[in-house]
Amino acid sequence: MRGCRTLKKSLNRFFLWTVASLIVTSLAACVGLELGDLRDSRREPLTVSAAIGRVDSTRDASLRLVIEGLDEDTAGRPARALASYQRAVRVDSTNPFAYLALARHHLEGGSPEEASAFLDQASSLFASRPGRSHGVDVWGIGLRAGIDRQFGRHERANLRFDAARELSPEIWDDERLSSAELR
Repeated sequence: MRGCRTLKKSLNRFFLWTVASLIVTSLAACVGLELGDLRDSRREPLTVSAAIGRVDSTRDASLRLVIEGLDEDTAGRPARALASYQRAVRVDSTNPFAYLALARHHLEGGSPEEASAFLDQASSLFASRPGRSHGVDVWGIGLRAGIDRQFGRHERANLRFDAARELSPEIWDDERLSSAELR
């Protein structure tokens, strides 16, 4: 009897790991990554602050506005944060971090439809840049899981959160992306 329980637990863990791996693989395929890129990406994802200096001065100005917004979110001033994110988009409409911050902001505010639209925009902008980091994958998988959770798709959310924790457990252990973590 005890051997059967142990075998059952092992099979359950194997099944969960297999399902999580399949989700990561399919999500990676959707954004054009190879699975090896994700397995080898146990480094910190690219944050907004670390992105400064990588493109040009217009992008840097937009990134600084995103950082201001993240700081406003941290301070509990969501209206001011939203205004900063919107200014960041006006300065550089191709800044994927501005849309990522907007997705996070709307998810935290309980607007999963808007969060999903902004996450889609961020993902397409990241995907269009050659040599991008795995950052959008870490952020995107976890944010998509949060969106699923708010829509009541708990099974899908659980699988995506498992995949996000596999990539970056220190960020997604609490199933939430704080403004400080993205900053």
